[in-house]
Amino acid sequence: MIYETIAIRFTLNGEQHKEEILAGMSVLEMLRDILKLRGTKEGCGIGECGACTIQVDGKAVNACLMPAAQLDRREVWTIEGVGSSSHLHPVQESFLSNHAVQCGFCTPGLIMSTKALIEENSTPDHKEVVHAVSGNLCRCTGYQQILSAVENAVETCNTHNKRNK
Repeated sequence: MIYETIAIRFTLNGEQHKEEILAGMSVLEMLRDILKLRGTKEGCGIGECGACTIQVDGKAVNACLMPAAQLDRREVWTIEGVGSSSHLHPVQESFLSNHAVQCGFCTPGLIMSTKALIEENSTPDHKEVVHAVSGNLCRCTGYQQILSAVENAVETCNTHNKRNK
């Protein structure tokens, strides 16, 4: 069997990348298997759980559903590009301080969905917050802590942005 490869160029977490990928490979497979970025999780593999949520051109997407070839000339952010071990992103801080992290499996996807929401809409109402994370399943928290974390992250990011203007 012959497998066609495709060369793609994209920006990943602020750095330029050029990769040779198999034509049918998903973004999730490329991130985990080729680039060894394991923060993006594979949960269901069919776009139902949100564990694989990343940002592509600022939008939250399921990496398991997107062909890697579609990343050509696009900007991609994964959980590895959010904050650092010495300085957490405000969304990460909010998840910790609101006890929205239990087992942690869903956390990267939830953080990426929250980050995308805040970047798209800096003042979402409760209904918009619920909608933004509705594609992310969590079996541990019961969601109240997650919703509180997202709403707190919105406030924190807005305060931070006002101070830096």
